[in-house]
Amino acid sequence: MRAREIKVIFQHALAVVVEVNEGERSVQLPCLHSGFIPEEPTVMWTRSDLHPKSVHVRQEGRDDLTGQNQHYNRTKMNEDLLRTGDLSLTLKYPTERDSGGYICTIYRDKDILRQKVVLQVKGQRCRKTPGVSGGN
Repeated sequence: MRAREIKVIFQHALAVVVEVNEGERSVQLPCLHSGFIPEEPTVMWTRSDLHPKSVHVRQEGRDDLTGQNQHYNRTKMNEDLLRTGDLSLTLKYPTERDSGGYICTIYRDKDILRQKVVLQVKGQRCRKTPGVSGGN
């Protein structure tokens, strides 16, 4: 039996950087693919600094969240990814803890396509307003 050849193709030499303020309703981590996408591709969103690493998996036309890191029960992907090529991940209610590097991996026949997205969530700081006291 012959071993399968697997090519790794980086779509971008540099990562996409996304900034959002903590407290926003959601943020979209972009992963767009303009090439051929097979009928039922496997798309995995991961973070290497987590255990488990899985943030979101879509395979066989549906979400497979069985191995998902419990902190990421706030994710969703476009259901019409074959037509649009939009494999982006939407993360609801981002927090500073969500800041870090995410990898979108697309398994396409013998090829593996990867795109890195760096999310920077800016925390909300309590600010004192001059002339306003907290007392009676």
